[in-house]
Amino acid sequence: MADTLSIASWNINSVRFRIDIVQRFLQEEAPDVLCLQETKVIDDDFPAAAFRAIGYDHVIIHGQRMHHGVAIVSRVPLAEDDRLDWQANGEARHVGVRLATGMRLENVYVPAGGDVPDREVNPKFGQKLDFLERMTRWSESLDAPTLLVGDFNVAPLESDVWNHKALLDVVSHTPIEVAALARLQAAHDWVDLGRHFHPAPQRLHTWWSYRAKDWAASDRGRRLDHMWASPALAAQAVAHRVCEPCRGWLKPSDHVPIVTEFRL
Repeated sequence: MADTLSIASWNINSVRFRIDIVQRFLQEEAPDVLCLQETKVIDDDFPAAAFRAIGYDHVIIHGQRMHHGVAIVSRVPLAEDDRLDWQANGEARHVGVRLATGMRLENVYVPAGGDVPDREVNPKFGQKLDFLERMTRWSESLDAPTLLVGDFNVAPLESDVWNHKALLDVVSHTPIEVAALARLQAAHDWVDLGRHFHPAPQRLHTWWSYRAKDWAASDRGRRLDHMWASPALAAQAVAHRVCEPCRGWLKPSDHVPIVTEFRL
């Protein structure tokens, strides 16, 4: 076994439509494990052969037609996969595995929450808050070194968005969502690896809207994608990076991959 282990996470916004850039990323960055969110494909149609063709022989999928969906592909063995229904309606938004190192790896796609930050007029916002609450209750009972990764759909810090004041009432950066995410983090003393290696107020964006004519020039980004580690596991992390150039590739996702490297 190598001395290090690298784990990537990427909301790919349709794995079949963007399989070319996924393969390019894997060949250029060569993470040991890649967690995908918003795969938008049922399990039988997942392009597993494309991953196995470049050495990612271990494929764990939890798919759904046209919406949601998560997957983990790996060059190292995976075991004990599970699928938790934190949405409480059967949507495919989580898959978890155990690696040979003993690490639990949990891949999650938190609901976006609609447009109005009020659960009384927007049920989707209430579902998002309830999803985070179920994750919080789960976090309280964890007893194994765990890495929680994925699209959390929350940018918690002022420096996690391009304009804090402009986005205070915009879903993903509202005070109620930030408070819910803080409760989740406190439930297991999770270490936010992005900000551990790139402390605030450093710029650290992982998402840019498709609506921008030139995403790089306007740079109206948000940090919606995260990697959180159990305290003991966080001590083994040696680097974390955001692969921002991927946003400029052909047929890009609106998210970019994030990667953490661990010392074994």
